[in-house]
Amino acid sequence: MTDDGADDATQPGDDPLEPRPIEPAAPEEFGLVQVWWGDGKGKTTAAMGMGMRAAGHGYRVHMLQFMKGGTGTVEDVRGEYNAVHALPGFSYENSGHYGWHRFHDGTDDDEHAARAKGGLERARELIEAAGEADLSTPFDADAPADEGVHMLILDEIGYAGNRGLVDPDEVRELIESKPDDLELVLTGGHERPEFVTDIADLVTEVGKEAHPIETGHSARKGTEF
Repeated sequence: MTDDGADDATQPGDDPLEPRPIEPAAPEEFGLVQVWWGDGKGKTTAAMGMGMRAAGHGYRVHMLQFMKGGTGTVEDVRGEYNAVHALPGFSYENSGHYGWHRFHDGTDDDEHAARAKGGLERARELIEAAGEADLSTPFDADAPADEGVHMLILDEIGYAGNRGLVDPDEVRELIESKPDDLELVLTGGHERPEFVTDIADLVTEVGKEAHPIETGHSARKGTEF
């Protein structure tokens, strides 16, 4: 307490809502495997929200997207890409073929499978790079993901595994090969991705009660892309 009886735990500059500069830092408790699946909307959104939170603490985050090429009703440039690009320490890349698998958009299974398998190989490269890096140290916000990241998001890899675009056993092996301190986040799959749920530390099923697509709404700018 101060002499005037005020609680000195709340001094000027201690406002928890006051923004602070983002400085490169290293997490002390990363290293878990998270799986987000289900028929509800919000799996990718949750993963990107965690990525934003981690980047806000100065940790290095990278998102590799499978099957997120878009459809004829979605613009090529998504709002999340612009937002991620503006956030220090958060980067992304896309390995998905334009158009969703089995969406009757003119692409065939071979095209989707080739892109998905390329994404799996890229995921291996990123995990190997993280294994060669010292994850207990900060990384520059602009450092390439190939030099190591603290959190790696593999978006829609659950769909790719469930639909046979990549070998589920290879996805499992990928997870088992990760370095201890790498936080690995996997999303996707309307069906439970059994090939990864038993080795994950966190498994969240995102369930659907209602969805606007059922009443004729298409993807909306600012909410879906």
